[in-house]
Amino acid sequence: TTGIGNTFSLMINGWANGDLFIMLVLIALASLVLGMGLPVTAAYIVLGTLSAPALYKLIAENQLLELMVSGQLPEQAKAIFMLAAPDKLDLLNAPMALETAKEMLSLVPADFVETLLEQSLGLEAVGLALLAAHLIIFWLSQDSNVTPPVCLTAFAAATIAKTPPMRTGLMAWKIAKGLYLVPLLIAYTGLVSWDVTSVITVGFFAIVGTYALIGAIEGYLEGPLNILMRLVLLTIGALLVWHDIPILIRV
Repeated sequence: TTGIGNTFSLMINGWANGDLFIMLVLIALASLVLGMGLPVTAAYIVLGTLSAPALYKLIAENQLLELMVSGQLPEQAKAIFMLAAPDKLDLLNAPMALETAKEMLSLVPADFVETLLEQSLGLEAVGLALLAAHLIIFWLSQDSNVTPPVCLTAFAAATIAKTPPMRTGLMAWKIAKGLYLVPLLIAYTGLVSWDVTSVITVGFFAIVGTYALIGAIEGYLEGPLNILMRLVLLTIGALLVWHDIPILIRV
């Protein structure tokens, strides 16, 4: 009733300041706030309406920056840079630093950015970026079901099981902590794409990596684990989930 959820959602774009990771964290917080008074579907609709366009743009721009950094920008996209930054056109013919790519992208007028994304990535990839944005928001909208002090689903289960509500909520959050990995995988990897090989590869490494991370956090994996084994599993799990090292460094 205070409207804080809607207000917070509108402020996300300004606070993120073009940083995809920060925006994902803020959307997760906003979904938790909205989930206090709304069911999952309603929270997704509100958050998707307010934040999906900006999130989609950041995901697509991230993919565009990857092309620019690798020096693989299509010729038709270079024509747009010819209008925006003709003196720096030669930089597009070879790999460049990420900061240089961001600087060049900032020179493109806002009205041309959408066209640049379509020319660089293709309509199919742009559509997948929009789908990824909505999948991330919908996925994070599940957060309020298992995160104290809201977690209405966990509280309902506690009533049925006759267990302490808050302890049940904390256990639900502990069990569902893998929830927060999926949005990162959707945003930074090929989990949402038409490339079946990429989807299978990302999915396989993510499942095995999550299994290792759970063992490291819980201290138990087919048996009790000592501190050294937990540290080893934590490292292995992180490397498996983020097996694409350049992406890990960029995040």
